[in-house]
Amino acid sequence: MSAQPDHAPVPPYAPAPGAPAELLARLCADRRADSWVPAFEREWAAALEVSGRTFSLGGLYAVVQDWQGRLAHAPAVDAFAASGYDDSETIDMAELRGRRR
Repeated sequence: MSAQPDHAPVPPYAPAPGAPAELLARLCADRRADSWVPAFEREWAAALEVSGRTFSLGGLYAVVQDWQGRLAHAPAVDAFAASGYDDSETIDMAELRGRRR
């Protein structure tokens, strides 16, 4: 019987070196650029600051991964919003959390 694991560990996410610049270009080309570009730049600057203090790239990787996800899912969100789905009976999550306390 082998003491080796039967699966390979998943390596941590590491974007390509040019991913932040490519991502920023894609954000600038998006119709939401007026709000998304400043938000991305704020998050990136904050992650850079933390990275400089901690010598960790995890925060930078997380910012890139989060914004890649937002861009990837934007068409589905747009389609949902355009579908006319009535969400007037939804519950505000802040209100829901307040009830639990």
